[in-house]
Amino acid sequence: MRLSRFNESDFPSHIKLKPSTRARRMALRMDTRERLFTLVLPPGASLKKALSFAQKHEDWMLSRLEELPTPISFTDGACLPVFGQVRYLRISFDKTLKRTNITLKEKEIFVSTNKEDPAPRIVRFLKKLAIEHLQELATQKAQSIGKTVSAVSVRDTTSRWGSCSTDGRLSFSWRLIFAPPAALDYVVAHEVAHLEHLNHSKAFWNVCRDLSNDYLEGRHWMDNHGAELMRFG
Repeated sequence: MRLSRFNESDFPSHIKLKPSTRARRMALRMDTRERLFTLVLPPGASLKKALSFAQKHEDWMLSRLEELPTPISFTDGACLPVFGQVRYLRISFDKTLKRTNITLKEKEIFVSTNKEDPAPRIVRFLKKLAIEHLQELATQKAQSIGKTVSAVSVRDTTSRWGSCSTDGRLSFSWRLIFAPPAALDYVVAHEVAHLEHLNHSKAFWNVCRDLSNDYLEGRHWMDNHGAELMRFG
């Protein structure tokens, strides 16, 4: 059976198929946000081989999924570590309100809303906080090495915490707002260092280390706990 006849319902619910004309072999890619795996299929792949490949890696996939931290939804009482400070979501519903108002306090994020599900508004609020902080930090680090940041944006990426383009544009995952300060600082230092070295040479890592407040702690946390940032929302 050819790729065009694949039926995704034949596979476990934690697997979704992704035909690719560029792939040379089958591969599994974990999506920590959706808590599932994407099975990349090259041209000419058969249903029989795809199922066999998935079954061969079933125990490994289930083990990886079990290791993922418990999701934390943006609901009343949720505990969120924002910029290293634990804050609790306090949501007050009032259908007479004309708009949702969100205030960041020392130990709380207070939300007054007329929305039964204010999660999208909360995400928008957190993204705004993230980009303001990331832009300020990236600009400061870039100036320290005589470089200029063209622009800073935030996205909801699943495979990369940050990126740097050849024209000096930096992009970060907005979920870095939930990372410890040393980890967030390391990711920003990493991308700013690319303004000087668009590679991962020894010179690049020296700049990254110099720009980081705590290089070892920040890198270690992202390498070992970065996936935990996908649990929020």
